[in-house]
Amino acid sequence: MALIVQKFGGTSVGDAERIKNVAQKVIAAKKQGNDVVVVVSAMSGTTDYLINLGKQITQSPSKREMDMLVSTGEQVTIALLSIAIESFGVPSVSYNAAQIGIKTTSDYTRAKILDINTERISSSLKEGKIVVVAGFQGIDENMNITTLGRGGSDTTAVAVAAALKADRCDIYTDVDGVYTADPRIVKNAQKLSQITHDEMLELASMGAKVLHDRSVIFAMKYNVPLRVVSTFIENEGTLIVKEKEMEDLVITGIAKKTDETRVNISCIPDQPGVAAAIFNKLGEKKVNVNMIVQSVGKDTKSQISFTILNSDVEDTQKIMEELKKELGAGEVTFDSDIAIVSAVGIGMKANAGVAAAVFDELAKNKINIEMISTSEIKISVVIRKDKADETVRLLHKRFFGE
Repeated sequence: MALIVQKFGGTSVGDAERIKNVAQKVIAAKKQGNDVVVVVSAMSGTTDYLINLGKQITQSPSKREMDMLVSTGEQVTIALLSIAIESFGVPSVSYNAAQIGIKTTSDYTRAKILDINTERISSSLKEGKIVVVAGFQGIDENMNITTLGRGGSDTTAVAVAAALKADRCDIYTDVDGVYTADPRIVKNAQKLSQITHDEMLELASMGAKVLHDRSVIFAMKYNVPLRVVSTFIENEGTLIVKEKEMEDLVITGIAKKTDETRVNISCIPDQPGVAAAIFNKLGEKKVNVNMIVQSVGKDTKSQISFTILNSDVEDTQKIMEELKKELGAGEVTFDSDIAIVSAVGIGMKANAGVAAAVFDELAKNKINIEMISTSEIKISVVIRKDKADETVRLLHKRFFGE
């Protein structure tokens, strides 16, 4: 008998009929002799509806109260799924984060999981029940409700699997696995049977929406066997593994991000401590910085460009205005009309020329590169947003031949 954690996203539980369908899948796993814990998201569209509702009251609602508001979406879903499971004659119980002690930091809207008390879940499993857990949410040390940010239910599922030492964590979604590119952009994108943790982490962090990047970090850290599989199509999905059996592809996938803004601060003193002052301030406000480029000009002045999430623009504007005065810097600009396109693959470690191929393909098609970032298994470029889909298709054809 295995212990399996299953996670179902908002599309999978989008209405009553789909919730009944999920209930039958969960029951099937239980009838195979497994203990089953299910983590669910809010029904599709619910979180956006609740956010918009809050902003109809005020454009700057309290982050604490917004977490209180949006966390109700998952509570609705866990109750409905538990009702559905029991309607088929199988015992079930639903728990929100507070009831099972999913402890998090106090960073509202982007909290991090610190600990999970598994006692209540384990007790319910011993009673033969299917346990349904609310994803996306937690409680801080003062019992305030927090949320983990978009895609946080994936993180909840893997964290619960790690805490329970589950045999496997299955992420059910509306796609049937991880592809070499978004099939909605590239018609001939190929489904991957396996992908490494490192590759999945890079793709997830650079815009592939199949898995949340923090869930992959949990899987890597606690060695949780992870699988991405479709709610609607019966297949084996994609396994996320420590090491692939074969490394036949130089590039594993192409991803894009269109939710970032480039910040540029000019005419700053070219001296030690300036970059530290900028990024320490951003760090204090929990602003995540992605790509960074610094260039040195004449007259001991330099320029720094970096990218942030669009959701962090308001906080960053305030920080940069303060820093501009402190540093005696020049103009600070914000450009949200950008996209980041990345080529990712473990095979890049052993194959030269990937960067050259990326630059050559974009040059031939007159697509200008504005920033570049690389790692051992990734190369990312910043381009104009309206060129993002074309760039994904061009690079996919270059590396996969179609």
